Amino acid sequence: MASYQTINPFSGQAVDTVELMTPAAVEQRLAAAEAAFPAWAASSLETRDDYLRKIAAGLRDRRDDLQRSMTTGMGKLRHEALAEIEKCAAACGYYADHAAGYLAPQPIATEARRSYVRYEPIGCVFAVMPWNFPIWQVFRFLAPALMAGNVALLKHASNVPRCADLIAEVVAAAGVPAGVFDVLHIDNEQAAAVLRDHRIKAVTLTGSERAGRSIAANAGDQLKKCVMELGGSDAFVVLEDAELESTVAAAVSSRFDNAGQTCIAAKRFIVVEAIADEFVRRFVAASRQRVYGDPQDAATTLAPMARADLRDELHRQVQASIAKGAKVLLGCEPLAGTYAGYPASILDRVGPGMPAYGEELFGPVAAILRVRDEAEAVRVANDTAFGLGGSVWTADGARGEAVAQQLQCGAAFVNSVVKSDARLPFGGTKRSGFGRELAGHGIHEFMNIKTIYVA
Repeated sequence: MASYQTINPFSGQAVDTVELMTPAAVEQRLAAAEAAFPAWAASSLETRDDYLRKIAAGLRDRRDDLQRSMTTGMGKLRHEALAEIEKCAAACGYYADHAAGYLAPQPIATEARRSYVRYEPIGCVFAVMPWNFPIWQVFRFLAPALMAGNVALLKHASNVPRCADLIAEVVAAAGVPAGVFDVLHIDNEQAAAVLRDHRIKAVTLTGSERAGRSIAANAGDQLKKCVMELGGSDAFVVLEDAELESTVAAAVSSRFDNAGQTCIAAKRFIVVEAIADEFVRRFVAASRQRVYGDPQDAATTLAPMARADLRDELHRQVQASIAKGAKVLLGCEPLAGTYAGYPASILDRVGPGMPAYGEELFGPVAAILRVRDEAEAVRVANDTAFGLGGSVWTADGARGEAVAQQLQCGAAFVNSVVKSDARLPFGGTKRSGFGRELAGHGIHEFMNIKTIYVA
């Protein structure tokens, strides 16, 4: 029988093997989800609130197990993994606190005696989730989906199957009824068949553009709602009046945390020429302090990449950019003797036609793009097929806000790194996808927004 094998990206050793589910096992879970939906949808918000709070407590209780599964599965630094678990628990608490407000009927004044909008759950949501934030990506959809009264099935990335199983254990331990949430260990072909099943009402995907095209086409063929978050190449715009000490510290964090494997990481550093040399000098010096090593070691500040093939693809993009004229300032060679190690790396003088300019670099490589002034910075920031996030750095908050409003992306931050937050809608535009997660927008994505009109 076919199986997944998880390779520890630091040691290169196999740590887990999971067999793909049989058609009968998949069918059992689909049937269980369909059977569980009516009672779950009919349950009170207070009941679901209680379950989410118990899930939050369970996440905190199992944090050591969850942390180890992330670190051995995809290489996440121990402190980053623990922070991710706490973020998930907080998101559960947030939706427990705020779902009633988001889901309350919305009265609309018309000539009717009574008219309003009502929010109703739609059924089973199928989630196809990535490995880079293997707990947070799941709870980003799961917390609002469960509070909305939907049920869910998860296909997780093949290198983090134990993370999926641990999430299912936490949900079950909270007493959530069987069938409300479960995991499918399946391959892409099986996933396509699941999406076509009539019991699946919607799909949410976080992943590559290629995966997004496939899933969205399949969902479209079946006329099913979908939300797509497909990555990005976020601009980090540094204007000439930026305070460089804090800006450089944020730049290093935004580019190299999680080994640079973050959809909303700063990837293109667009720097006004007047301060470019000084910014670059400081950025290189600070980036040198990132120490590669065992992600379980507290002294390590740069994790391995999640898989050797991803490291190799990143290096191909780097080499192609160098061949077209990019200048190496730091790193840019795989770390010898490691399975999936790549150093903190910086390319300068990046321009059109280079992979570092037009493609997403999903790893610890920063691209410096020098521009004349603010107007050119905005033009270059928007000269991308992606549109997930972006940030602007300036001493003048009003100026930064004006520039942020011009960025073609789903989230623009001023003097702060781009981040996801349960209180704010999250998602992109252009080839970064469509739809929103989190906040009220996220909980409404997979609901029937129903008009009631009483004459």
